[in-house]
Amino acid sequence: MADIFSEVDEDVRNEKLNKSWAKYSIVVYGAAAAIVLGTAAYTYLQHQKTVAAEAAGAKFMAAQELARAQKPAEAEAAFEALAKDSAPGVRALALLRAAQEQSLIDRPGAVKVFETIATDAKVPPLLQDAARLRAGLLRADDADKAELENRLGPLLNGPFRYSAREILALAALKRGAFEEAGRLLDQLIVDPQTPASMRQRAEALASLARGGGKAAPEKK
Repeated sequence: MADIFSEVDEDVRNEKLNKSWAKYSIVVYGAAAAIVLGTAAYTYLQHQKTVAAEAAGAKFMAAQELARAQKPAEAEAAFEALAKDSAPGVRALALLRAAQEQSLIDRPGAVKVFETIATDAKVPPLLQDAARLRAGLLRADDADKAELENRLGPLLNGPFRYSAREILALAALKRGAFEEAGRLLDQLIVDPQTPASMRQRAEALASLARGGGKAAPEKK
């Protein structure tokens, strides 16, 4: 990981905003998706002790293997099948994963599925928040400020606050709102509980924001 962030620092010194946006967005969105789905999976599959839950866990892992094999349509179908026969927590998690696979094929459709999960009173709060964040991730490239704040603002005081703040900062950078981006990034930098890798990204992006989206000249 150190090599990755050395490369990030080099980009901040030498590249323009558009190139940095393309590069950082992949890292940020990928990391946030992993946090959302990894945390949710661990919470629900590790704390269920019944035989039925163990069977559901095996089916979940089989569907995960299809996803790792880059077979999104098959993985989506497997997760949807699991959702039909599982307890509420596992059902919601399977629906989240099905929507993630759908997003690789049909992004607007996946956003609608995540929105449905986020407003389903039968879904546990953690997974509702996971769905809200995932929908925000999928809309981050196209949504305006008001839409993105409406989607991610409610998450800023919850378990996904760091990812939500990072996405808002990156979107602000993209639209040229450098002061806003800097404020959000500074909040990540000074918070002692911010994950180390995220703080490193925030520091690199904050340099870009302070430069008004322009790369700082190299020192001679």
